Amino acid sequence: MVEAGLGGELRVEGPGEQSTIVTVRCRYEEQYSVYRGSLYSHVVIPPIVSIVVPAHNEEAVLANGLSRLLDGTAPGEFDVVVVANACSDRTAEVAAKAGVRVVETVAPGKANALRLGDEECRTFPRAYVDADVELTAQSVRALVAAAAEPGVLACAPVPRWDLSGAGRIAVRVHKVHEQLIAPYRALSGVGVYVLTEEGHARVFPMPDVISDDGLVHRSFTPEERRVVRDAWSLVRPARTVSGHLKRRVRVRQGNRQLDALGAPLPEGRLELGALRALVATRRVSPLDAACYLAVLVLDRVLTRVRTLRGRQGHWGTDASSRTAMGG
Repeated sequence: MVEAGLGGELRVEGPGEQSTIVTVRCRYEEQYSVYRGSLYSHVVIPPIVSIVVPAHNEEAVLANGLSRLLDGTAPGEFDVVVVANACSDRTAEVAAKAGVRVVETVAPGKANALRLGDEECRTFPRAYVDADVELTAQSVRALVAAAAEPGVLACAPVPRWDLSGAGRIAVRVHKVHEQLIAPYRALSGVGVYVLTEEGHARVFPMPDVISDDGLVHRSFTPEERRVVRDAWSLVRPARTVSGHLKRRVRVRQGNRQLDALGAPLPEGRLELGALRALVATRRVSPLDAACYLAVLVLDRVLTRVRTLRGRQGHWGTDASSRTAMGG
């Protein structure tokens, strides 16, 4: 009989022999022979999670993100698939050097990248991670544990925000936005979500939507989704006002698209009264609120212009937050 975990100790028992502890390292779908007397045992260890990373021209940040993700993992513990989507840089090469599986496609679109990566996954649960987000192995394990709890179909980590290098107005806008959105965020806006097999069946194949995490968030009731406090993702908001506007226009277009598709938003819409309450309780300053409102007006105007021009399907990125980061 053979009993094994993810690497570490392996117990081998045979007829007429005492059990023997052998230290082994196991890789997914690779067999290791363990010899004691006349006994050979072959061990195949599956991963505990599949992870899809859609990446569009993410050469600058991908290596650091994959290094953080895989640091401290047993060989084969995570099944990672990077989908290099319509890239014109070295994204695929960087991913391959990290030792993960790589899928390349010339077809643009994040939803398409998610579908391609999902087809390559080997197990459940499945995590979908933005290439510019940092996630530790410890956080992944906490998410996997949460996904195994009864009734949980989807989960996500708590975001930590890296505002280094951000301009003063961008910081003020982010401060207000975070205070308004945080109580309702759950599965969207943190760069990571995890689906169980049952939850996956509700969302995939991912339709061609602008906001994949928005769709995932709207696909589950509050009782079916979980924010895992022991897991965190490092997210870098836009460092400039123009970068923030690009992201917000895209989010607003994505929300309108989901509304048109009939995907309900359980929490309802934010009202201006929520901003007044933040100022009244001194959680943000009047100057913070004024900066936020000014950017909000520009956001709505730009969204209207882009919608009239029919520019809703492009998978754009904010380059201000895409800079190579140290480990």
